[in-house]
Amino acid sequence: MAAFSAVGLMAQAPDLKTLGGGAQALQNQMKNVVVRSAEKMDEEHYGFKPAPEVRSFAHLLGHIADAQYAFCAGASAEKNPAPGIEKSKSSKADLVQALKDAFAYCDKVYAETTDANAAGIVKFFGGERTRLNVLSFNTSHTFEHYGNLVTYMRIKGVVPPSSEPRR
Repeated sequence: MAAFSAVGLMAQAPDLKTLGGGAQALQNQMKNVVVRSAEKMDEEHYGFKPAPEVRSFAHLLGHIADAQYAFCAGASAEKNPAPGIEKSKSSKADLVQALKDAFAYCDKVYAETTDANAAGIVKFFGGERTRLNVLSFNTSHTFEHYGNLVTYMRIKGVVPPSSEPRR
């Protein structure tokens, strides 16, 4: 009975045969590697920029957290609850927590996305899009910036989470 109870408490994997489940699975993949990247990079490298005109590692993390709130608030037709992370947070501890909080906010929106509401129209970036389009845009945006994080980590000799050997 105890084993059954423990299994019942574990998070259920998204149903990949649904629109919301497929979107949620990709978001979970990105959440995992971005948060692990923030945790792996030494704080001394959070200010690192490979060129003066680009964002620092810390600014990229803040930008990703800001985007999670912006996209997921847009997809759910809510007001953004936490704007300005990129400009207000710079320490490793603050940014790791901000990312965790931002992804947790989005987890709720992805989990509430169903085949029935995925095609619902929401206002976003001055236009109208489907809820699923906004969430897909969010995930592709996170993939884009994870690529930046990977480059920064490689330059500093850190193996990115997506390149770690599987256990």
